[in-house]
Amino acid sequence: MHNIVEWEGPPDEQHKGMLFRLYEEIFAEPVSPKVVERIGSKPRFLLLLALGDTGEPIGYKAGYEVEPGVFYSWIGGVLPACRGRGVAQALMQKQHDWCIENGYKTVRTKTMNRWRNMLLLNIRNGFDVVGTVTGADGILRIILEKNLSDEPV
Repeated sequence: MHNIVEWEGPPDEQHKGMLFRLYEEIFAEPVSPKVVERIGSKPRFLLLLALGDTGEPIGYKAGYEVEPGVFYSWIGGVLPACRGRGVAQALMQKQHDWCIENGYKTVRTKTMNRWRNMLLLNIRNGFDVVGTVTGADGILRIILEKNLSDEPV
């Protein structure tokens, strides 16, 4: 079992700092201004932080409401040294439980072919591919959705 800290609403500076450090280590790039802006401005923002045995953050999952009944699972990841231990699965389950408890019927996400492990995790957890979109950067993104109506709470 993983210790997961739940934060609703715009994160405070401490939680933002944790998220930004994880982001930079997981994605090996600086946090973009777009990420910083989105964290503080989206409705019903949810941040989940997975903590390791020493209490240090080892993974995260963040998302927000895009329309009534639909939650967008936006961004997340697990430190490379901590992968393969079920952390991403635990974060996803916690997010879906929170969504059900808060009346959401659908979880939507996007991923790219280069993030195959995330694509496979989503499919294994009941997501369906519902479309694709090409971003302004020219990269194809795969849109997935999961109906939460059949999930036990």
